[in-house]
Amino acid sequence: MTTFDPAMHAVVPERTFEDLMIGEVFNAPSRTVTDAHAAAFQTVSADNHPIHYDAVYARAHGHAAPVVHGLQVLAFTAPGATLFPQYIGSVFVAFASLTAEFHREVNAGDTLYPSLRIISLEPRDGKGLVATRATVHNQRGEVVLSGEHRYILRLSPNSAG
Repeated sequence: MTTFDPAMHAVVPERTFEDLMIGEVFNAPSRTVTDAHAAAFQTVSADNHPIHYDAVYARAHGHAAPVVHGLQVLAFTAPGATLFPQYIGSVFVAFASLTAEFHREVNAGDTLYPSLRIISLEPRDGKGLVATRATVHNQRGEVVLSGEHRYILRLSPNSAG
């Protein structure tokens, strides 16, 4: 009889702070944003500005179509949209901070390609600070969002940090 081991159901092998490398990339699957996604986000966020749902208003203000909420585009950079949290699950402490810059508007029908790239690894005060560069490209290869995420991880017990 085989003994059940929950660790055998991990999506990817777990890693420690010390296993991570600057330059590593964690891509999220592409997602084509639809009017339904935008409407659902509008409901959840309570952001009822007509730029997000009124095509006539959007065109009158210089947009080709209603603009997908910026925070919705930012949400696509959530670490959980990638495999990153699967790798660091047992050493993860906190999502410490984020920044974001919106470079281009996103409209329903656009396909988005989010990515996180590790840009620094700093042992600090007995923990590890991981910084990632978050980017979202559209189907034309244009950057629509960029920013930075910072996470706090536990160091391995035998780590010198």
